[in-house]
This record gives sequence, structure tokens and C-alpha cells, in this order.
Amino acid sequence: MRHFLRRLYEEEDGISTVEIILIIVVLIGLVIIFKSQLTSLVNNIFKKIVSQSNSI
Repeated sequence: MRHFLRRLYEEEDGISTVEIILIIVVLIGLVIIFKSQLTSLVNNIFKKIVSQSNSI
């Protein structure tokens, strides 16, 4: 296990699977935390699109 962690720490080949998973977890957490704000924002944007498309 120690060898694995040392190899993981010293590896600098680019984005690894662990880093991608951490980024996805953070993004999902942000979506969960701000779900109501995001929902209201998207609903307001769609309402404006629909109301302005009716005037065309």
C-alpha cells in the first residue's frame, strides 16, 4: 500500500482516474447543494425564452 501511494504521489503524467473522480464528486456536491437555486435560474431562463419567442 505504501508503494502504491508513493507511486501515485510521484506520478505526473496528466490527469489520473482518481483526479477525474474527485472532480466529478465535487461537481455533483455543488449541484446537490445549489439544486434549488439552479432550478429556479433555469426555470427563469426558459420563461424568458418562451415569452420572447412568442413576440417574434
